[in-house]
Amino acid sequence: MIERSHITGLILAGGRGSRMGGIDKGLQPLNGVPMALHTLHRLAPQTGAQLINANRNLDTYAAFGVPVVSDDTGGGEAGTEVRFDGPLAGLLAGLARCETAWLVMSPCDTPFLPVDLVARLAQAVDAAQAEIAMPVTIRDDGRRQPQPTFCLVPASARGSLCDYLDRGGRKVETWMASHRLVEVPFDDAAAFANINTLDELRAHEAR
Repeated sequence: MIERSHITGLILAGGRGSRMGGIDKGLQPLNGVPMALHTLHRLAPQTGAQLINANRNLDTYAAFGVPVVSDDTGGGEAGTEVRFDGPLAGLLAGLARCETAWLVMSPCDTPFLPVDLVARLAQAVDAAQAEIAMPVTIRDDGRRQPQPTFCLVPASARGSLCDYLDRGGRKVETWMASHRLVEVPFDDAAAFANINTLDELRAHEAR
């Protein structure tokens, strides 16, 4: 049985926020609170430790009270260009700092993620004797929708991920497919919705 104390939660806030005009998406306020902090408050009770992956505004994220880790591509270093290498680069940065046996990640713009996300992923890993667990939802048109950026992975997968990135790989699902993967069905697809634009953010506030 994977205990909560054995799992680190990683908030991915290291992207370039292209669909928000290049602004730092995780720091955009939802009802007066940064989205990344909403997400952290949702994930923290489910995990034993927490990390935030960010590549800019590091001091602001550090004020949330958890360690901040940057991609190993120049992120956060004065005078260097941040490459924004995607969620797997953020995951690798988290695994490099992780002090627990497991890590679960979530994008910073998902403030409504399920409160039982981590417990259900951990139970599925145990039951299936898997290495990685990934949520799957069903779209309105009935098609299956993987949610790879919410996966639970072992800290021991760091070497495999590093090799995959060194070969030029960038897709989360492709990397996960090289491990024993269990898919975990979740009914509430809206809980995994990303807030990608300022219009979507304002719409959520209006509700």
